[in-house]
Amino acid sequence: MVISGGFGVGKTTTVGSISEIEPLTTEAAITEVAAGVDDLTHTPRKTTTTVAMDFGCITIDPTLKLYLFGTPGQERFGFMWDDIVEGAVGGLVIVDTRRLDDCYAAVDYFEHKGIPFAVAVNAFDGRVEHTLEEVRWALDVTDGVPVVVFDARKTGSVRDALLVVLELALARTDG
Repeated sequence: MVISGGFGVGKTTTVGSISEIEPLTTEAAITEVAAGVDDLTHTPRKTTTTVAMDFGCITIDPTLKLYLFGTPGQERFGFMWDDIVEGAVGGLVIVDTRRLDDCYAAVDYFEHKGIPFAVAVNAFDGRVEHTLEEVRWALDVTDGVPVVVFDARKTGSVRDALLVVLELALARTDG
């Protein structure tokens, strides 16, 4: 399963919240140069960024493990995505409603590749700035793309969002 979205939306937090192993992260310090490129307006306390990927896993049952791969959020690391999504059952595009335009590239990528995905609106500080229908409209996703609210810090919330993607992937294999 691929966890994607724009810069600072909670991808690393999502993987870390649910992984049963210590997640592998490729966090690097945000330099002055990167701070000039990456918009830190809504994430002023952010001091690191993913430069390759995050990795974690969860056991679904004794015969099935779900591997989680978090993508970097900046377009300059987009060249890695084809390798990261190889063999993926689906994707979870994480959205910060304060800056919806940051996730357009991820939505477009999954649509273009034909990979089932859901949109997960991360409730920063327990709030979202727009309704789910407004998010759906702004992202121009079909009714076949689930749009849910979740909290990347809470295991149960992350589990529920991942289950939505798994259900999509299973429905594809059945149909």
